[in-house]
Amino acid sequence: MKLLKADEMRNIDRRASTEFGIPSLILMENAGLRTLEVIEEILGKTENRMIIILAGKGNNGGDGLVIARHLINSGAIVETYLTGQAEELTDDSRVNYEILLKMGARIFPLSNEKDLDPLMLSLMNADLIVDALYGIGFKGSLNQFDSRLVKMVNWCRALVVAVDIPSGVEADTGRVHGDAIRANHTVTFALPKIGLVLEPGKEYAGTLSVADISIPTVLLEDKTIKTNLINEAMLSALIKPRSANSHKGTYGHALLVGGSPGMVGAIMMSSQAALRTGAGLVTAAVPESLTAVVDSSLMEVMTAPLAETGQSAIALEALPAIENLLGTVSVCAIGPGMSRYSEAGTIVRHIMERSGVPLVIDADGLNALENDAAILKDRQVPIVLTPHPGEMARLTGKSIEEIQSQRLDITRTFAQKWGVTLVLKGNKTIVANPSGEVYINISGNPGMATAGSGDVLTGIISGLIAQGLKPQDAAFAGVYLHGLAGDLAAGIKGERGLIAGDLISCLPEVLKKFA
Repeated sequence: MKLLKADEMRNIDRRASTEFGIPSLILMENAGLRTLEVIEEILGKTENRMIIILAGKGNNGGDGLVIARHLINSGAIVETYLTGQAEELTDDSRVNYEILLKMGARIFPLSNEKDLDPLMLSLMNADLIVDALYGIGFKGSLNQFDSRLVKMVNWCRALVVAVDIPSGVEADTGRVHGDAIRANHTVTFALPKIGLVLEPGKEYAGTLSVADISIPTVLLEDKTIKTNLINEAMLSALIKPRSANSHKGTYGHALLVGGSPGMVGAIMMSSQAALRTGAGLVTAAVPESLTAVVDSSLMEVMTAPLAETGQSAIALEALPAIENLLGTVSVCAIGPGMSRYSEAGTIVRHIMERSGVPLVIDADGLNALENDAAILKDRQVPIVLTPHPGEMARLTGKSIEEIQSQRLDITRTFAQKWGVTLVLKGNKTIVANPSGEVYINISGNPGMATAGSGDVLTGIISGLIAQGLKPQDAAFAGVYLHGLAGDLAAGIKGERGLIAGDLISCLPEVLKKFA
């Protein structure tokens, strides 16, 4: 599903009118009607229910005026508070305002402090409040008066339905600078806005409904819209049932390179996750002294012993053996449990230069690229990077705070600049590919913030690539499956007690959806 920026939504509205002849007044009418349907679902019936409409002077306010009209016709007790003067309204909003006047609707001004006292009394008695103050064009912070108004709404016990987006939330980023409406339910139109799925905007939106307002589908599927919400339908198009006429070789061979004393569990979890995702064969290449640990714990995983340093990490002398392995596999993941040491960077760079198969680079493999991202440019094979915010900060030279405040833009820019698929892990993991296409994931839960969860993701992505998925598709599909497994595990174990191994255990059940 596509996700929209404010400008993209405005462009869709414009094209619906200019190219398809749909009057903007009809789109406004449909937006109001779809929101009314949600209100009726929430309240059961609207007759004799006290409903407050807070309407701004833009088209979002016009949607609110449409809602007011239909609620009045349904027998609701409606009070509409208008923040702008009549002459300030947009053309379509003015039409709906004039209709309300002719209906004798109760419309009150809301422009200065004295207007807030009667509003407060109404809010205290309201069953529901409709937020149609600001639309998707809002950026920055509310002025002092509007901040006080929003505080009043948030203080009330009445249910709040936001029209398109809660006032005070930025549509492109989900950022909130100061106060914003905390809605119980948001009805957005045509497609979700980016700010409704990213935090903190998602929290302010409450339950989200996406309403069809009769915009032609071709406009909503425009390929120039580059931001997507990962959903199950996207995975169903990629992960197909297995053929009866197949064997282990049909589903590829994943090689995972890593491991060191005290962290061999990381590559073991990655290896097992690759198998549980469906890879036909998995080889864990680890320092020679650690092969017995892997062999005794993972019966289905093959091991390849590598020359090691005096500290039992992978040594430079292992590179010929790794090169030989690369010639026999479908994908190589490097980094889980590898540890940070002087030779690591040389090993990672050598593999990047010599590999003829797609690469997934995680954990200490990423740390080996610190301050040297230029080596990613013009590689001959696809590369997937899976950093958490700290690793991303080291890759870019930015602070963690910068990374977290601009997750989407930084991810997209990095992927395009260096020609890689980038998976920026965290709450609402973001995946970007070299073309600038971005995918936002909303599966998963806080219980997944536990040691080894990222190693499991590396194994999932590697297992999908081994089975033939394009690396950029495997990245967003893997992120979604990882989150679904986490959600299933949390339902069984609870979030607090969740461990990475629980995700691996739940992968088969999750994958049954696509069998």
